[in-house]
Amino acid sequence: MEFSEQAVILQVGKMREADLWVRLLSPSRGVYSAFAFGGSRSRRRFVGCLDMFNRVLFRVEQSPRSQYLTLREGVLLQGPARLRTDWGRLGIAVNCAKFLQAFGLTPEGAGKAHALFCELLQALEEGENTPNLLPVFFRMRLAYDQGYAVNPSTCAECGKDIQIEGAYFSVRAGVLVCGGCVGLCPDKPLAMSSEALAVLRAVLFSPLAQWGSVVVSLRGRNECGRAIDGFIHYHVGLSWENGYFARS
Repeated sequence: MEFSEQAVILQVGKMREADLWVRLLSPSRGVYSAFAFGGSRSRRRFVGCLDMFNRVLFRVEQSPRSQYLTLREGVLLQGPARLRTDWGRLGIAVNCAKFLQAFGLTPEGAGKAHALFCELLQALEEGENTPNLLPVFFRMRLAYDQGYAVNPSTCAECGKDIQIEGAYFSVRAGVLVCGGCVGLCPDKPLAMSSEALAVLRAVLFSPLAQWGSVVVSLRGRNECGRAIDGFIHYHVGLSWENGYFARS
Protein backbone atom coordinates (compact mmCIF):
# COMPACT_ATOMS: atom_id res chain seq x y z
CA MET A 1 0.00 0.00 0.00
CA GLU A 2 1.22 3.50 -0.83
CA PHE A 3 0.16 6.95 0.27
CA SER A 4 1.41 10.50 -0.18
CA GLU A 5 1.37 13.25 2.43
CA GLN A 6 3.19 16.31 3.65
CA ALA A 7 5.35 15.93 6.73
CA VAL A 8 7.98 17.83 8.72
CA ILE A 9 11.25 16.02 9.40
CA LEU A 10 11.98 15.94 13.14
CA GLN A 11 15.07 13.73 13.17
CA VAL A 12 17.34 11.83 10.77
CA GLY A 13 19.80 9.05 11.59
CA LYS A 14 21.99 6.55 9.74
CA MET A 15 21.31 2.80 9.73
CA ARG A 16 23.94 1.59 7.31
CA GLU A 17 26.35 3.38 5.02
CA ALA A 18 23.71 4.63 2.59
CA ASP A 19 20.43 4.03 4.47
CA LEU A 20 18.64 6.45 6.79
CA TRP A 21 15.81 6.34 9.29
CA VAL A 22 13.62 9.43 9.45
CA ARG A 23 11.27 10.62 12.19
CA LEU A 24 8.34 12.58 10.76
CA LEU A 25 5.42 14.71 11.95
CA SER A 26 2.34 14.70 9.74
CA PRO A 27 -1.10 16.31 10.24
CA SER A 28 -2.87 12.95 9.88
CA ARG A 29 -0.55 10.39 11.51
CA GLY A 30 1.29 12.43 14.12
CA VAL A 31 4.86 11.31 14.82
CA TYR A 32 6.08 8.20 13.00
CA SER A 33 9.28 6.68 11.62
CA ALA A 34 10.15 5.51 8.12
CA PHE A 35 13.22 4.22 6.30
CA ALA A 36 14.89 5.94 3.37
CA PHE A 37 16.92 3.16 1.77
CA GLY A 38 19.82 4.66 -0.14
CA GLY A 39 18.74 8.08 1.11
CA SER A 40 22.23 9.40 1.87
CA ARG A 41 23.34 8.77 -1.73
CA SER A 42 20.17 9.46 -3.68
CA ARG A 43 20.53 12.18 -6.30
CA ARG A 44 17.04 11.83 -7.73
CA ARG A 45 14.50 10.54 -5.20
CA PHE A 46 15.29 12.88 -2.26
CA VAL A 47 17.01 15.93 -3.73
CA GLY A 48 17.55 18.38 -0.86
CA CYS A 49 14.80 16.72 1.20
CA LEU A 50 16.28 14.73 4.07
CA ASP A 51 17.36 17.48 6.46
CA MET A 52 15.86 18.31 9.84
CA PHE A 53 12.86 20.65 9.82
CA ASN A 54 12.29 20.46 6.08
CA ARG A 55 8.65 20.26 5.03
CA VAL A 56 8.40 17.58 2.36
CA LEU A 57 5.76 15.87 0.25
CA PHE A 58 6.65 12.18 0.57
CA ARG A 59 5.47 9.10 -1.26
CA VAL A 60 5.42 6.37 1.37
CA GLU A 61 5.14 2.61 0.97
CA GLN A 62 3.92 0.27 3.69
CA SER A 63 5.51 -3.19 3.90
CA PRO A 64 3.26 -6.19 3.09
CA ARG A 65 2.82 -7.09 6.76
CA SER A 66 2.68 -3.44 7.90
CA GLN A 67 5.92 -3.90 9.83
CA TYR A 68 7.56 -0.69 8.63
CA LEU A 69 7.22 2.27 6.26
CA THR A 70 9.58 3.16 3.43
CA LEU A 71 10.04 6.58 1.88
CA ARG A 72 10.02 6.08 -1.88
CA GLU A 73 10.60 9.69 -2.95
CA GLY A 74 10.17 13.24 -1.73
CA VAL A 75 9.58 16.74 -3.03
CA LEU A 76 10.93 19.60 -0.93
CA LEU A 77 8.18 22.12 -0.15
CA GLN A 78 9.98 24.35 2.34
CA GLY A 79 13.29 24.33 4.17
CA PRO A 80 14.55 26.66 6.89
CA ALA A 81 17.56 28.84 6.05
CA ARG A 82 18.04 30.84 9.24
CA LEU A 83 18.09 27.73 11.43
CA ARG A 84 21.09 26.43 9.50
CA THR A 85 23.25 29.27 10.84
CA ASP A 86 21.56 30.47 14.04
CA TRP A 87 22.47 27.86 16.65
CA GLY A 88 20.33 29.42 19.37
CA ARG A 89 17.16 29.18 17.29
CA LEU A 90 18.12 25.72 16.08
CA GLY A 91 18.47 24.61 19.71
CA ILE A 92 14.93 25.81 20.46
CA ALA A 93 13.56 23.87 17.47
CA VAL A 94 15.42 20.70 18.50
CA ASN A 95 14.17 20.96 22.10
CA CYS A 96 10.56 21.35 20.94
CA ALA A 97 10.93 18.48 18.46
CA LYS A 98 12.16 16.19 21.25
CA PHE A 99 9.19 17.14 23.41
CA LEU A 100 6.82 16.38 20.53
CA GLN A 101 8.34 12.93 20.10
CA ALA A 102 8.14 12.15 23.81
CA PHE A 103 4.61 13.51 24.28
CA GLY A 104 2.76 10.63 22.64
CA LEU A 105 0.36 12.23 20.17
CA THR A 106 -2.91 10.59 19.22
CA PRO A 107 -4.11 10.67 15.59
CA GLU A 108 -6.93 12.98 16.73
CA GLY A 109 -4.42 15.54 18.01
CA ALA A 110 -1.98 15.26 15.11
CA GLY A 111 -3.42 18.14 13.09
CA LYS A 112 -3.12 20.72 15.88
CA ALA A 113 0.37 19.53 16.83
CA HIS A 114 1.56 19.72 13.22
CA ALA A 115 0.11 23.22 12.81
CA LEU A 116 1.71 24.43 16.05
CA PHE A 117 5.13 23.07 15.14
CA CYS A 118 4.94 24.67 11.70
CA GLU A 119 4.07 27.97 13.44
CA LEU A 120 7.15 27.52 15.63
CA LEU A 121 9.45 26.94 12.66
CA GLN A 122 8.03 29.98 10.87
CA ALA A 123 8.48 32.17 13.96
CA LEU A 124 12.08 31.00 14.39
CA GLU A 125 12.76 31.61 10.72
CA GLU A 126 11.09 35.00 10.36
CA GLY A 127 10.50 36.48 13.82
CA GLU A 128 12.71 39.12 15.37
CA ASN A 129 11.86 38.42 19.01
CA THR A 130 12.19 34.93 20.44
CA PRO A 131 11.29 34.71 24.15
CA ASN A 132 13.86 32.93 26.32
CA LEU A 133 11.09 30.67 27.57
CA LEU A 134 9.79 29.81 24.09
CA PRO A 135 10.40 26.02 24.51
CA VAL A 136 8.53 26.11 27.84
CA PHE A 137 5.65 28.06 26.30
CA PHE A 138 5.54 25.59 23.41
CA ARG A 139 5.13 22.67 25.83
CA MET A 140 2.20 24.32 27.56
CA ARG A 141 0.42 25.21 24.32
CA LEU A 142 0.92 21.70 22.95
CA ALA A 143 -0.44 20.17 26.16
CA TYR A 144 -3.41 22.58 26.12
CA ASP A 145 -4.20 21.74 22.50
CA GLN A 146 -4.08 18.03 23.36
CA GLY A 147 -6.65 18.32 26.14
CA TYR A 148 -4.73 19.47 29.25
CA ALA A 149 -6.99 22.46 29.88
CA VAL A 150 -6.18 25.38 32.21
CA ASN A 151 -8.39 28.44 32.77
CA PRO A 152 -6.20 31.53 33.34
CA SER A 153 -9.11 33.96 33.77
CA THR A 154 -11.30 32.77 36.66
CA CYS A 155 -10.85 31.02 39.99
CA ALA A 156 -11.55 27.29 39.68
CA GLU A 157 -13.30 27.27 43.08
CA CYS A 158 -15.47 30.40 43.29
CA GLY A 159 -15.44 31.71 39.71
CA LYS A 160 -13.96 35.09 40.65
CA ASP A 161 -12.12 37.04 37.95
CA ILE A 162 -8.38 36.65 38.64
CA GLN A 163 -6.99 38.62 35.71
CA ILE A 164 -6.36 41.86 37.63
CA GLU A 165 -5.38 40.77 41.14
CA GLY A 166 -3.34 37.72 40.23
CA ALA A 167 -3.83 34.19 41.48
CA TYR A 168 -2.24 30.99 42.74
CA PHE A 169 -1.49 27.97 40.59
CA SER A 170 -2.02 24.52 42.07
CA VAL A 171 0.33 22.27 40.13
CA ARG A 172 -1.21 19.10 41.55
CA ALA A 173 -4.82 20.11 40.78
CA GLY A 174 -3.88 21.86 37.53
CA VAL A 175 -6.05 24.90 38.32
CA LEU A 176 -5.76 28.58 39.23
CA VAL A 177 -7.46 29.95 42.34
CA CYS A 178 -7.88 33.36 43.92
CA GLY A 179 -6.37 34.41 47.24
CA GLY A 180 -9.58 33.59 49.11
CA CYS A 181 -9.60 29.98 47.90
CA VAL A 182 -5.90 29.23 48.16
CA GLY A 183 -6.46 27.17 51.32
CA LEU A 184 -8.50 24.65 49.31
CA CYS A 185 -5.50 23.61 47.18
CA PRO A 186 -4.13 20.08 47.78
CA ASP A 187 -0.55 21.36 47.54
CA LYS A 188 1.43 24.54 48.15
CA PRO A 189 0.39 26.65 45.15
CA LEU A 190 2.66 28.97 43.18
CA ALA A 191 1.92 32.69 43.25
CA MET A 192 1.20 34.18 39.82
CA SER A 193 0.96 37.93 39.31
CA SER A 194 -1.39 39.55 36.82
CA GLU A 195 1.64 39.83 34.50
CA ALA A 196 2.26 36.07 34.66
CA LEU A 197 -1.40 35.42 33.93
CA ALA A 198 -1.19 37.71 30.90
CA VAL A 199 1.71 35.64 29.58
CA LEU A 200 -0.19 32.40 30.18
CA ARG A 201 -3.26 33.73 28.35
CA ALA A 202 -1.07 34.76 25.42
CA VAL A 203 0.52 31.31 25.28
CA LEU A 204 -2.82 29.51 25.38
CA PHE A 205 -4.93 31.74 23.15
CA SER A 206 -2.68 33.82 20.84
CA PRO A 207 -0.85 32.75 17.67
CA LEU A 208 2.69 31.63 18.46
CA ALA A 209 4.16 34.46 16.38
CA GLN A 210 2.70 36.99 18.85
CA TRP A 211 4.24 35.51 22.00
CA GLY A 212 7.39 37.58 21.69
CA SER A 213 5.44 40.85 21.59
CA VAL A 214 3.86 40.44 25.05
CA VAL A 215 5.30 43.20 27.25
CA VAL A 216 5.96 41.80 30.74
CA SER A 217 8.72 41.90 33.34
CA LEU A 218 11.28 39.15 33.79
CA ARG A 219 9.59 38.26 37.07
CA GLY A 220 6.25 37.72 35.35
CA ARG A 221 7.79 35.50 32.70
CA ASN A 222 9.65 33.46 35.31
CA GLU A 223 6.51 32.99 37.42
CA CYS A 224 4.70 31.70 34.36
CA GLY A 225 7.61 29.48 33.33
CA ARG A 226 7.88 27.91 36.80
CA ALA A 227 4.17 27.11 36.85
CA ILE A 228 4.29 25.57 33.36
CA ASP A 229 7.30 23.40 34.16
CA GLY A 230 5.57 22.07 37.26
CA PHE A 231 2.33 21.41 35.38
CA ILE A 232 4.05 19.52 32.54
CA HIS A 233 6.11 17.43 34.94
CA TYR A 234 3.14 16.48 37.14
CA HIS A 235 0.36 15.99 34.58
CA VAL A 236 2.14 15.05 31.34
CA GLY A 237 4.86 13.17 33.21
CA LEU A 238 7.82 14.53 31.22
CA SER A 239 10.97 16.21 32.47
CA TRP A 240 14.22 17.22 30.79
CA GLU A 241 17.06 14.85 31.73
CA ASN A 242 20.49 14.55 30.10
CA GLY A 243 19.40 16.03 26.80
CA TYR A 244 16.10 14.15 26.49
CA PHE A 245 12.55 14.27 27.82
CA ALA A 246 12.07 11.31 30.15
CA ARG A 247 8.90 9.88 31.67
CA SER A 248 8.76 10.29 35.43
